[in-house]
Amino acid sequence: MGYLNTDGMQVIVGSDGPSSPAVFVIDSPDHPLDVTLLAHGRRCTIVMVPASNWNESLTPWPAPALYREEPPFGGKAAGTLTELIEEAMPFAESRAGLSPQARAICGYSLGGLFALYAFTHSTAFTACACLSSSVWYEGWVDHLRSLDLQLSGHFAYLSLGTKERRGALPIMRTVQDNMEACTQILRSWGCTTQFELGPGNHFQHVNERFEAGLSALDEFLCTHRHGNNRQEES
Repeated sequence: MGYLNTDGMQVIVGSDGPSSPAVFVIDSPDHPLDVTLLAHGRRCTIVMVPASNWNESLTPWPAPALYREEPPFGGKAAGTLTELIEEAMPFAESRAGLSPQARAICGYSLGGLFALYAFTHSTAFTACACLSSSVWYEGWVDHLRSLDLQLSGHFAYLSLGTKERRGALPIMRTVQDNMEACTQILRSWGCTTQFELGPGNHFQHVNERFEAGLSALDEFLCTHRHGNNRQEES
């Protein structure tokens, strides 16, 4: 399908070893993240997965472009999710010798929208981090509300900059209200959900938001969740 660039994937094994929970971070093909910086000190394994086409691979259904000079959104998230689960994840885990006890997904902007889509449209992920996510996407909140899920024992971390609701386009100004609605919907399904507002607009404090999101996933997957498992086994 080619919605993801499997050749460009990077894996940094967590300090808990090959069985560490794995966090699959959806990366931008044009502005790749510093995986070494993001993975530093993590108990979880970090797997960077570049999208082949940001606007096409990560959107849940087709939609018009925001700006006249840009192509429309392609709406290929379903195909991307299939490719991620059936091809990219097994390939990365086999190549790095991983046997993760749990898996999470993380992304920023449209990558954050896709992370939330993947979290709520598959059983592959125990947790997600949805960072400055494009939940302004037309029809997204109504679609999420239409689902009927049971997410007890799962975790979602959502974050947003306080200035993001002042976006240049009217549709983007819905982002905070929509993020808060997503938070409440997830909680109604029994999902432990953490929503944080931080400083700046969509293009500021990106690394800080990733740091906070990955730390929250690390805490849930490697401490809270495993601690609960030990308590249940005792």
